[in-house]
Amino acid sequence: MGRIKPTLVKRTSRQLIEQSNESFGKTFEENKKALNHALSSKKMRNKIAGYIARLKRNTKTIIDNKEQ
Repeated sequence: MGRIKPTLVKRTSRQLIEQSNESFGKTFEENKKALNHALSSKKMRNKIAGYIARLKRNTKTIIDNKEQ
């Protein structure tokens, strides 16, 4: 079982993806670098970067399954 993410992390991640979807990738490291200037808290930046990576991977899988 995975860990449950707080609502703040989920809401912020979705808002950031809506604003600039192109600047985020499927990996944690890419997203961490993209968020470096936006967030001052290291712990929150890492949680959001990880959740965005998870969302990006899952949406790619969902889109691929719909095309088949």
